[in-house]
Amino acid sequence: MPSSVRIPFFRPAEPHVTPVIAPTANYPVHIDQDNFEVVRRNAAPHRRQAHSAARAATPSEGIPTLLSSTAPTTYTTRTLIIGTGFSGMGMAIQLLRSGQSDFLIIDKADDFGGTWRDNTYPGCACDVPAHMYSFSFEPNSRWSKLWAEQPEIFDYMKSVAAKHDLQRYTHFGRTFTGAEWNETSQTWTATTAEGDTYEAEFLVSGVGALHIPSIPRFTGDEEFTGTSFHSARWDHSVDLRGKKVAVIGTGASAIQFIPQIVDDVAELHLYQRTPAWVLPRTNVPIPAPARAAITRVPGLRKAIRGSLYSIQESLAFGLNGNANVMKPLESLGKWNVARSIKDPELRRKLTPDYRIGCKRILGSSTYYPALAREHTTVVTGGIEHFTATGIVGADGVEREADVIIYGTGFHVTDSMDSVDIIGRDGLNLGEQWRDKGMKTHLGITVNGFPNAFFLLGPNTGLGHNSVVFMIEQQIGYILEAMRIANQRDSAVEVTVAAQRAFNDEIQEKLAAGVWSTGGCKSWYLDAQGVNRTIWPGYTFQYKARTRKVNVSDFVVHKKREDSLPAAS
Repeated sequence: MPSSVRIPFFRPAEPHVTPVIAPTANYPVHIDQDNFEVVRRNAAPHRRQAHSAARAATPSEGIPTLLSSTAPTTYTTRTLIIGTGFSGMGMAIQLLRSGQSDFLIIDKADDFGGTWRDNTYPGCACDVPAHMYSFSFEPNSRWSKLWAEQPEIFDYMKSVAAKHDLQRYTHFGRTFTGAEWNETSQTWTATTAEGDTYEAEFLVSGVGALHIPSIPRFTGDEEFTGTSFHSARWDHSVDLRGKKVAVIGTGASAIQFIPQIVDDVAELHLYQRTPAWVLPRTNVPIPAPARAAITRVPGLRKAIRGSLYSIQESLAFGLNGNANVMKPLESLGKWNVARSIKDPELRRKLTPDYRIGCKRILGSSTYYPALAREHTTVVTGGIEHFTATGIVGADGVEREADVIIYGTGFHVTDSMDSVDIIGRDGLNLGEQWRDKGMKTHLGITVNGFPNAFFLLGPNTGLGHNSVVFMIEQQIGYILEAMRIANQRDSAVEVTVAAQRAFNDEIQEKLAAGVWSTGGCKSWYLDAQGVNRTIWPGYTFQYKARTRKVNVSDFVVHKKREDSLPAAS
């Protein structure tokens, strides 16, 4: 028999408790859930096998699991949230704060945190001030440094999740593989690699774009006999002491981990395609008396957050086409290189020939000193091929390596290629975005995909301020759209006209910004060279745009009476 856990669609006044799916072999579950009707669902043989292995894993000591069966299960809920990073957590918390508890969260891993759970490389830290990189409704007065490091951000996120009891709504160890819109029932059916199915009225993607590591292919890379890994999947079992290490890429991750490992390795060869603009930054601790004052002095924490917001926001003026405003920052970046790199040739290699802001502006006062070390080499011009024992650069020189570390970023503009989200009339989101470009309305809704919402969707990323701010504005907008759908007992879908108008406006603004005129090629651009990543304006402008849902931007699809789920 099919297995199904039915959760009533509308019960905001009485929070329900959702079941935890038994863990996969890699992700132990440590949350207790109960009290649900269970019916079995047949599954394809390969999914039954995978699920059986998952059920065999041992849960945390003392924590009961709901299901003793190996059968995949179907869960019915009002809202399904994908991901437990800032986006997914924020969405869940605001649903609870608005009196809505009929939702579930799924995540591939075993804990909250998203990218701050997954990225554990040495030196991993945020490049936005910590007092801005946190929820406005859950401020943290105890940040130990101005720019918080990964362990502290991860702890913050876990503490926020615990405070709001998000564990009871979360199914860990569930890898989202896709979702399909059912026009008759006007619900989404989401699937997971583990075989479980989720039926929901609303689908909210909180996965963002920085979660699938981008590992470029090189001729002969399969011949390399040493160890290799991506910085986002750092292999802590590998001892780098005394090793010859090759690093590919010079993005935000590389400038953080290179200074952390340079003293341990015997040789470090950095393969650089394009140098980054790196401004000086010393991440000094925030003294305990200052932290105490932020906690106790009324209004001080809010004033600090407001000041940091204004400072960060001022960069938008320069990024959006006012090049002269950025000249002082370019001078500061060149000074940062010159003060540490005395070799003229190396200094030339590390000095960008494009305008600052065209790529993400980075910050470090330890990166350039690390590259000035005698056992460090910066290789430009690209990679010719791999060998069994190292890498041959475009200069024809083979440099031996015991370990190769990819600091090559993520799949951003093609992040939906790995899942199948099928909307109205069989539209495949990944295919549509690949063929026609990533187009949305406000980065949140997509024509052809009713009741589906995307947090940090296309053209809502930032190069100057905190994306948590953007996430919060989007969540408010989504809640309003859901309210409209519920009032009209219908599904909501953005119109073609509204989506086209938004994208035309965004691309016109981007054409004047440094991302298009600065003379570089960045990960902000898709395969056609179109910027599908950055919001070309001030964040307060985005806040104004998302404060209220313009009903005329949407069409509504009335539900059929015979398609509504039975009450459980």
